[in-house]
Amino acid sequence: MTLSVTGLTLSRGPRQLFANLSFTLMAGQALVLRGANGSGKTTLLRVLAGLTAADGGELRWNGEHWKALCAGQRAASLYLGHANALKDELTAAENLAESLAFDGVAVPDSVQRQSLDGMGLANRHHLPARRLSQGQKRRVGLARLALARKPLWLLDEPTNALDSEGVALFSRVVAEHLHQGGMACIASHLPLDIAAPVHELVLGEAPA
Repeated sequence: MTLSVTGLTLSRGPRQLFANLSFTLMAGQALVLRGANGSGKTTLLRVLAGLTAADGGELRWNGEHWKALCAGQRAASLYLGHANALKDELTAAENLAESLAFDGVAVPDSVQRQSLDGMGLANRHHLPARRLSQGQKRRVGLARLALARKPLWLLDEPTNALDSEGVALFSRVVAEHLHQGGMACIASHLPLDIAAPVHELVLGEAPA
């Protein structure tokens, strides 16, 4: 698998977030996006996910041209934004089941419970999301990642609110995904210790 980005350009009003941005991501690799707030990290992830259209440039997945919101782009990628995207009235287990259904992933309930257990939520399945801490909500997202079957992960500040144990869990989940031939593009301000090939791309600061 190969994700090729060529000459990507995008502006927000008078601000140019990036211009002629190019990189290639191969199976088994992760790309970590660095840069100051407002430098375009989230926007770039949304472009890769097909949620935002770039002003110019080209995305290719295994040689196939991706247009914004195309079916192939949605089928191949999993985007997790910086917000937890959980419904407060649903339990941790119900939120995970709903997220997997949205992703088009069919997983037995017992496997979903095992994934939540593995993320340190063994006694939290039945709790509504509003009663979970921010770190516990993030761990529901980690359980979703662990069960995801999409090759391209697009993750926006995924370690926010996680303690050191949670960050280690995240690193292991990503490393396993990469070892299985997946790829990941991760926006993060923090250092990540992932046992797999990791490259960095620093986006320039947005003009004042």
